This record gives sequence, C-alpha cells and structure tokens, in this order.
Amino acid sequence: MNTSTTPIVKRLLVAATVASVAAAGALVALRPAGAASQRPAGAGASLQAPAARASAPPSSSASATGATRTTRTTRTTAARPTTSPGPAPGPANPGADGSVLRLQQRLASLGYDVGNPDGRLGQRTSASVMAFQKVEGLPRTGTAGANLTAALATAIPPRPLVPGGEATRVEVDLSRQVLLFWENGRLARILPVSTGSGSRYCVAGSCQSAVTPKGVFHVGRKVPGVDPGPLGPLYYPMYFSGGVAIHGAPSVPTAPASHGCVRIPMYAAASFFDQVPSGTAVYVV
Repeated sequence: MNTSTTPIVKRLLVAATVASVAAAGALVALRPAGAASQRPAGAGASLQAPAARASAPPSSSASATGATRTTRTTRTTAARPTTSPGPAPGPANPGADGSVLRLQQRLASLGYDVGNPDGRLGQRTSASVMAFQKVEGLPRTGTAGANLTAALATAIPPRPLVPGGEATRVEVDLSRQVLLFWENGRLARILPVSTGSGSRYCVAGSCQSAVTPKGVFHVGRKVPGVDPGPLGPLYYPMYFSGGVAIHGAPSVPTAPASHGCVRIPMYAAASFFDQVPSGTAVYVV
C-alpha cells in the first residue's frame, strides 16, 4: 500500500463512524415513550401478571397497611324436616303388672290347664278362662274382667260328676261343655269342649243327628297324629263309642257344634292323647 494515501482513508473511516452514531441517535429519538422499558418476548423473558388481578376476598384479612377488611358471610340453613307426632303411648302390655301370672296360678290351683304359668296371655290361658267361665256359669268370653276376678276369689275345684268312679277316668259335662280328667283320684285337668250340636246332617246319602251319646264308655282305638274321616280330619282321636271320639280340633266354640265327637283345643290334643291310656273309663253326663 502507498503510505501517502493513509490519512485520506482514516478521514473516511472517521466520517463513516460519525454518520452511524448520528443515525442511531435519530432512531432513539423516534422510539415511543416507555418503549425502552419493554422487553421483547423471547427466551428467558418473564411475563408480568396484570397489576389488577381479580381475587376472591377473604372473609377477614389484614392489608399491608394494617387495616382489617371484613366481608359479610351469608349462611344458608337447610329447613328442618317436619315430622308428624307419633302415636300416643298405648297401655302397658297385658300382664306387665303380674296380673296374668296371678290369674294363671289361680286357675292352675283349681285344676285348669294353663300349662306352665309364665305371665303371658296366650291361647291356653284364654281357653282355661273360658273353661272356668263355663263351670262357674259366667258369660263365656274367654277374657278376664271384674266378674271373673270376683269369682276366682271364692272358687273351689269342680266336684266330680261321678262320685265313687274309677280313680282314673274322663268325665264329659254336656251341660257346661267341659271335660274333667281324674288321674289316680286327683283332678288333673279341666278342658273346654264342644260336643254334638243336635243338628241333622247327611254324609254319602246317610243322615243322622249330631248327638254325643250319654253313658259310660271306655277308650278304645287311639290314632296318633291325624286320622282322616268322612267329616274331616281328627287330630289324635281316642274313640270311645263307634265313630265318636275325643279329639283335637282347630275350632272349639263355646256351645255344642260338633257332629257328635268331643272336641278339645289343639294345644291339648297330643298331650291328652299320651295322658289317657286305652281302656280308661269315659263318662258322658
């Protein structure tokens, strides 16, 4: 290179530098106000969240200035379900005061078949009350009342229908509709019964009157369980006069209603069957 041209080149470079600086200044002057604080989004750039951000106010909070802000809280209370009043308390359970137990014990002492006195008013106790009412000539309701209580206070065991009869025998009282069972000279059992209604009935073209025969008989054929018959099933029958038997029946009305047999309550059918041996005397009076 020719050294004589060096100063000229230097001056050209200086002039170019000055022009660049001036152009840059002009660009700065033309940039909008506040643009210098904006940074282009790019790698490493963080985006600021808007200054006014909606947030749910707490129910009570302390601000940076120490002031406490309290917001009202609306509480919704569910309506309480309405309930209708329950039924009024009923009377105490029958016999809860011991009256049924005393009734059973008193009936048992007189020979009525209440089973094991337990203070519970069931079918067996009601049937025994019925039998007592029949013997004493009271209304046959099967329920206790003032007249029953009064009669129990002075009652004595029924007298034998056949004084001097066998020590072990069955007595059927047609007028009072009860059965007395005497065992070894002791009155062991009193049961309510229903005997022949006296009505006329027909079976397979043969008609006759529903009558329980009177007289002295003896237990003959005994059938354990159910013995089917032309007039319906007989439960634990003990025949004492032809087809006439002492047997259990689901229905033992207060009055005569059978075809001639002696109906006894179902609860007594099996045990009475076992208690009365074949050959036992049966008195129907």
